[in-house]
Amino acid sequence: MAKHDTMTMLEYEHKALEEGKKYIGGIDEVGRGPLAGPVVVACCVMPLNDEDIIQGVNDSKKVSEKNREILYEKIKEKAIAYQIEMLDEKAIDEMNILEATKACMRKSIEDISQKIDLDLVLIDAVKIDTKVPIEPIIKGDAKSYSIACASILAKVTRDRMMVEYDKQYPGYDFASNKGYGSAKHIAAIKSIGPCEIHRKSFIKNFI
Repeated sequence: MAKHDTMTMLEYEHKALEEGKKYIGGIDEVGRGPLAGPVVVACCVMPLNDEDIIQGVNDSKKVSEKNREILYEKIKEKAIAYQIEMLDEKAIDEMNILEATKACMRKSIEDISQKIDLDLVLIDAVKIDTKVPIEPIIKGDAKSYSIACASILAKVTRDRMMVEYDKQYPGYDFASNKGYGSAKHIAAIKSIGPCEIHRKSFIKNFI
């Protein structure tokens, strides 16, 4: 398999730069599908000069855990600005997961907009109402460098949280499954019941 070239993920960013836009954000979420834990959204504005592009950046699902951790630190160090927002299981149960995700996205854009004047935000397929122009891209985390950087920030943040939750709530294998509905996780819910970070609206078929 050919090695991934991050430079191939800049089509949308280059088009925006050619249109005169300066600050281009990427936004992505992690955690819409799990049975437990928060939904996490990251928004970041990266420098887009060729010499500043971080090689190895890709859709977070296509990057190994070890490399994600390395890239996470590089992205935070290089970013012109970034913002990470999350809502917990209680908010998800109250609002539903899509609305909770959109609320996090809007908040992250609002907070970054207080630091710099965003010209455009590239977003992975979700449509949200915001004062900043949005460009939804289907499978954007695999097509846009900025969205991929955001996806890595969001995934590493959430994965680290779930590893910590595993220590607090042993028995559900959170360190391994990160809250997703693995067979072992579902079996644990059925045998010992849910814990505080389970999304009640997601597990009603298992209890």
